[in-house]
Amino acid sequence: MVKKMSKYVQAYEMNTGKKAPILASNLDELFSKIENDSELPPRGQQAVDAGFTAHTLSDSSENPAIFKYYRWIISNMLDDHPVKELSARLIGTSFTSANVFQTDLPQPVTLNQWQMERIQSIKLMTDKAIILENNGVFIFLHKLHPNWPLINQSGNDFNSANNQIMLELKKENLRMSYLGDIDSSGIQILDHLVNLLDGPDSLLEIQTPEQVLDWLVRFGKKNIQRTKEIQVNNPTLVKEMSSIHTLSKFVEQEQLIDDYETLIEKWLSKK
Repeated sequence: MVKKMSKYVQAYEMNTGKKAPILASNLDELFSKIENDSELPPRGQQAVDAGFTAHTLSDSSENPAIFKYYRWIISNMLDDHPVKELSARLIGTSFTSANVFQTDLPQPVTLNQWQMERIQSIKLMTDKAIILENNGVFIFLHKLHPNWPLINQSGNDFNSANNQIMLELKKENLRMSYLGDIDSSGIQILDHLVNLLDGPDSLLEIQTPEQVLDWLVRFGKKNIQRTKEIQVNNPTLVKEMSSIHTLSKFVEQEQLIDDYETLIEKWLSKK
């Protein structure tokens, strides 16, 4: 049975005179949702759900052909349908979390630099929290599980204010576990955090070497650039870095949402 050509691919080729890029039809489901005014997860999650890397639909250098095709369809076929997506834009000089600090404000809560200077006066509402590397994953998981205690790390670049808060949270005996991209830079970020907090075991309780290897085997994508061996200090993270480099594969957080839901729920429930 001959597969019917995508109406989006057909329109693109007829109007531009160009051949649609390979895997362009992977975006059909996304375009259909936009056309039906459906609510969508963050852009990175949309890209991964369509079989691409997280930055494909927001960074023109990641996959130029697909990016141009995506922008053409959005601008020429779906211009009457504003994209209703969760925003992953969070301020890099602030500290954003959900269900960590006691407050009457709606969650998530973002502390600015002046509030962060008075962090000692803010009480906690949980004894556990998950630190997430990526903005989009943070806000998507909050949408899916509005009562989970989550901390957004992305964009902070471990500036002095952010470091102060992380140290204060540790001082308050908040048990934190970290989840990030399974690539060289992701492991390097985690190594920095482990060093900053003097290596609490809880940080690596979910993202273990065994779990990292499992994810690489099941979801890994080949990329030499993202799997270069970078020096890290923590022995556990040396193993994870070695797996990434040896297999030359990486995994983005957006690929792991289903696994995260099970693993985070189990970790938060554990006494």
